[in-house]
Amino acid sequence: MTDKDFIKSLVEEKLKESDSFLVEISVDPDNRIVVEIDNDSGVSIDECVVMSRYIEECLDREKEDFELEVGSSGLTSPFKTVRQYVKNLGKEVEMLLKNGTKLTGILKAADGQCATITVGKKVKADGSKRKTTVREDQAYSYDEIKYTKYLIGF
Repeated sequence: MTDKDFIKSLVEEKLKESDSFLVEISVDPDNRIVVEIDNDSGVSIDECVVMSRYIEECLDREKEDFELEVGSSGLTSPFKTVRQYVKNLGKEVEMLLKNGTKLTGILKAADGQCATITVGKKVKADGSKRKTTVREDQAYSYDEIKYTKYLIGF
C-alpha cells in the first residue's frame, strides 16, 4: 500500500507553487489514492490534471500498482480544514453539531480553535405580541461540530 505521508509531502511540495491547498488525502487498502485540493477562487480541472501527473511521475507503477483520483472539494461537501472555513467567511452555511442541533446562518469567524456563526433567533420581547428576529453570534469548537457546509441559496 502506498504511504499516505509520502503522497502528502508530494502534494504539499507541488502546492507551494500555487494558491491551492490540501484538503484531504486517503489511501484505501486496494491502493486507491484520493487527493482533494481547494483554492479560495476555485480549482480548475487543469490544476487537478497537473497535480495528478505530478504524483504519477513520482510513484512507480512497476513497484506498486495504484489508482489515483485528484479532485477539488465539492461545493456541497462538508468543510474539512480551517482554511475552508476561512474561505467561506461571510457566506451562509449549515452547521450540524454533534449534539444533533442544526444551525443555519452566516459564518462570521474561524480560527484554529473554533468557528463562529451568526444565527437568527425568534424572540418575544416583553410587552410585545409578536416575535422578532434577533441576530446572535455563537462560537463552537471544531470538536463540537459534526459538519459545516456551504448553503446554496436560490
